[in-house]
Amino acid sequence: MDTTRQEPSPGTPAPPPLDRELAGPLRRILGRLPMPLTPELVEDRRSRTAASLLSDEDIARGGAFSVAEVTVPRGGAAPGLPLLICRPTAATGPVPAIYHTHGGGMVAGSPRGTELVGELDRAQELGLAVVAVDYRLAPEHRDPVPVEDCYAGLCWLARNAAGLGIDRDRIVLSGNSAGGALAAGLALLSRDRGGPAVRGQLLQFPMLDDRGDSFSARQMARTGLWDGLSNRAGWTALLGNRRGTGGVSCYAAPARAADLSGLPWAFVEVGSVEALRDEGIAYASRIWQAGGRAELHVWSGAFHSFDEWVPGAVVSRAAHGARVAWLRRVLSA
Repeated sequence: MDTTRQEPSPGTPAPPPLDRELAGPLRRILGRLPMPLTPELVEDRRSRTAASLLSDEDIARGGAFSVAEVTVPRGGAAPGLPLLICRPTAATGPVPAIYHTHGGGMVAGSPRGTELVGELDRAQELGLAVVAVDYRLAPEHRDPVPVEDCYAGLCWLARNAAGLGIDRDRIVLSGNSAGGALAAGLALLSRDRGGPAVRGQLLQFPMLDDRGDSFSARQMARTGLWDGLSNRAGWTALLGNRRGTGGVSCYAAPARAADLSGLPWAFVEVGSVEALRDEGIAYASRIWQAGGRAELHVWSGAFHSFDEWVPGAVVSRAAHGARVAWLRRVLSA
């Protein structure tokens, strides 16, 4: 059986075809990665993350970046919030920064996870700093804890930017999957609280809608690395029995926002063969409808987070180039 193209929900057409450079790697990945995500697999996901964390040496890239970890206040009696700060050593003045919220389905992931490689690639090419936040994970820490952690880190970064050699007026939020949800939620939260102004939000394959009722969520219910069933499990971990009800905040699930005006410039990207495809398209469309600015990419034949797994594929290189080009534009605007 072709594990890359399992049956969609009943009555739903089969998924689109995969890019030929991605189909084989996805088959091999699914052969060793249990899917879909269930509560019983959360510790497995965390163990896999822990086994592949980047070291300071990996992050420094032969001296291209200085690497530091700081612990900053979260507010109240909560324990301190760890931030990983990577700054280009060749910089002679304040540099723009990527504020990175990692992925992991709300239940796993780390600021030192392998997706940081892509952020560092872009930062090295453009001379940017990367600040990655170690927010607390569900289900032990449900909404609003993760997004509030990320907001506390962003506020600290904005207040302390000068001392870090960072230009506080040129900060871009960036996240993949669950990290994309947090980046989008953070943009909404900062807008509504009058918090730090950011230049843009780079939303890579973002989890935006806890309801999971889009066509693509049904079409890819059992397809790819983050299928519709896994997506439902991730949202349930974050929201508990509130998932899919009227009691969900837009800061947790940004698709719930009634007003998408006044947001920083958005870059939204999804694969055509992933459950999150249609909610990403809808989010960019609603930003345009609200008079905002968004750039949308739907990568044909691509699965969720494809470029992290198959970085040498033509479509992966195109995605990297599109992100770099957008960052260059938004930071020079």
